[in-house]
Amino acid sequence: MNVAYVFTSPRAASYKLGLMILPQLEAGTHGVDVAGMFFFDDNVFALRRGDPIGERLAKVAQARGMLLMMCDMCALERGLAEGEPRWCDSKGRGRKEPGECRVKDTVAGVQVGCFPDLYAALAGNMPDQIITL
Repeated sequence: MNVAYVFTSPRAASYKLGLMILPQLEAGTHGVDVAGMFFFDDNVFALRRGDPIGERLAKVAQARGMLLMMCDMCALERGLAEGEPRWCDSKGRGRKEPGECRVKDTVAGVQVGCFPDLYAALAGNMPDQIITL
């Protein structure tokens, strides 16, 4: 089975990922393949350069070809991206062409985007299930 995780709850990345999922991935005992992970709100802080969870996760992701993506608006608001929102303007109106947004000070391999970017990135490795934590 192929899954993707979406981290939305407070402490989902530091607790559920850091103390449960990541150790299982590192040990090879998680039981499913993970296509990718998408991070919202303060969960994006786990992807900061130098964060112990993020650094470990980046190694696992690189070895397994796993997508690591953080919400563009969440990352911009928290200083982990620079530029502008990808799919809406500064007034919250949708746009037809994506804005330029780049990661800043994150662990290796992290991407920044919104749902259209997530769908496109997972298209070649579509998960059977998406789990929101």
